[in-house]
Amino acid sequence: MSSLDPREELASRLGLPAAPPVHFSSPSDVRERLAAHDYLSDDAIASTTFLSDRLAKPVLIEGPAGTGKTALARAVAEATDSRLVRLQCYEGLDESKALYEWNYRKQLLRIQAGRSDQGGAEEWERLEEDIFAGEFLLTRPLLEAITADEPVVLLIDEVDRVELETEALLLEILSEYQVSIPELGTVRARQIPLVFLTSNSTRELSEALKRRCLYLYLGYPDVARERDIILARVPGVRAALAQQIAEVVRSLRGLDLKKAPSVSETLDWARTLVVLGRDEIGVDETVDTLAVLLKYQSDIERAAAALRERPPAGA
Repeated sequence: MSSLDPREELASRLGLPAAPPVHFSSPSDVRERLAAHDYLSDDAIASTTFLSDRLAKPVLIEGPAGTGKTALARAVAEATDSRLVRLQCYEGLDESKALYEWNYRKQLLRIQAGRSDQGGAEEWERLEEDIFAGEFLLTRPLLEAITADEPVVLLIDEVDRVELETEALLLEILSEYQVSIPELGTVRARQIPLVFLTSNSTRELSEALKRRCLYLYLGYPDVARERDIILARVPGVRAALAQQIAEVVRSLRGLDLKKAPSVSETLDWARTLVVLGRDEIGVDETVDTLAVLLKYQSDIERAAAALRERPPAGA
C-alpha cells in the first residue's frame, strides 16, 4: 500500500515537483478564515472544503440558485490568497471556450510577414511550425487554471447547463490535469488548483463526474443562520430587523411559489430596507417591497395575500 498522502500521490503521478500546498489546518480553520471574508459556513461546508484541500479532490456543490455556491468558491479564493478562475457554463459551451483556441489573426499576420515571393513547401513547413507555437495559443479557463504559476481556485459554475460531451471534457481535465493539443503535444499541469463545481440541479449529472468529486449540498439556511448572514453582509442593518427579515423569508419559502427567494435576494431585500431607513417591518412594508424578493407577478400576488391573511411572526 502506498505511504504517500493523496496530494503527494497525485503530484507523483503527474510528475509535479511538489505536492499541492495545504491551505487549511482544520475544519475550524476553514470556518474562521471564511468568516473573515464574510462567508458564514456550517460544519458540512467547513469539513468538505477542508477535505477537498487535503485530498486534492474537486467539490461538486448542488442546491437551489442563490444559496451561496458561487460565493463559497470566491470566499475560498480570498481566504487562501488564490486567483479565482471561473468557467461559466452554458448550453453550447465547447472546447474553444473552455480549454483553448488558436489566435488566428496573429497567425495570419505571422504568415503574411514570413512569406516570400519564392516560397515553396519548405517555407510553408517552417511557417507552420512557427505559427503553432505557444505564443499563438489563447488559454481559456480550464487550461489557464492548471498552467498558472500562482495558486488558483477553479470555479466551474452551473455545470448542469452543459451537454454530456462537454461534461466528458471536464472529466478528462479533472482526472488527468493535462490537455492534449495536437499541434503542441501534451500540456501538463504546473499546479493543482482547488476546484469547485456548482449545479442548480436542472439535470442529473453523470455518475462518472460525481465519483471524482466530494459532494456538498447547499440548501436554504435556517432562520438563525440567515440572520447571521444578513448581519455579516449588509452594513447598517440592525439585529432586530435582520431577525424579522429571516423569519419573513422563511415563511415565503413555505408557499407554493414558482421561485422561492434565494439568499442573495434576501440580502438585496435587507439592503433595500436599510436604504429606506427601516428599523423594523410590518405587513404593509413587506408587501410594498416584495418585488425585490420575488420575480414573478403570480408569486408576488400569492405572497401578498398570504402575508395579509396570516402575518409571519417577524412582520
